[in-house]
Amino acid sequence: MEFINAITHKLTSLDIAEILVLIACLIVSIVGHEIAHGWVAYKFGDSTAKNLNRLSPNPLRHIDIFGTIIVPAAMYLAGGVVLGWAKPVPVRMQTVFNNGKYVGAIAVALAGIAYNLALAAAAFIAIKALIYSGSLSDSQSSQTLINSLFMLLKLNILLALFNLYPLPQLDGYKALAYVLDWAGASALTAKMMELERYGFIILIIIVMSPFSSSIFSPIYATIRYVSGLI
Repeated sequence: MEFINAITHKLTSLDIAEILVLIACLIVSIVGHEIAHGWVAYKFGDSTAKNLNRLSPNPLRHIDIFGTIIVPAAMYLAGGVVLGWAKPVPVRMQTVFNNGKYVGAIAVALAGIAYNLALAAAAFIAIKALIYSGSLSDSQSSQTLINSLFMLLKLNILLALFNLYPLPQLDGYKALAYVLDWAGASALTAKMMELERYGFIILIIIVMSPFSSSIFSPIYATIRYVSGLI
């Protein structure tokens, strides 16, 4: 009930323009995250996503209404971590591995995180530039612009750091598995891959648990720190 109340309170304080901005930020952030995986895989010789036109910037080819908009918007409005997804971009990891070995596999796993960090950095720089240029005013358009950039900044820090956690289904977990396999811990990697089939259930339990605020406190601390730099 507290989760629903938090969302209801936030929605009542938002206008239509802010809701549209939130949806746009989610699409750019989550869809771009998935495309990044496919693009890096393509650089390592896997043309699967490209052949299926899944490297297209057209969001309609990637959006999962529930996972790209509804779930992450609800979690963002509730003030928690953002769990969201687009339609998975197909990647043939064996092809990537054949061409790039472990470096290629790790690069593909971390590509979405790198994209979100780059987007967060771009939003941060844009905010600083607008403030120091003195081009902002008290007009509604100026406030909408700065609020949109802040939303993009916070959302992409959330997505990047959340996905970096070594939890099943997340990019950090996949990257860790490749690193361990590279280091010779093949048996541990195999167990991690087996555990990943239950990853979504494990992830939901952790996110909804009363310990989630402590587990993900580094994310909130980072957002507060970055916001304080502006």
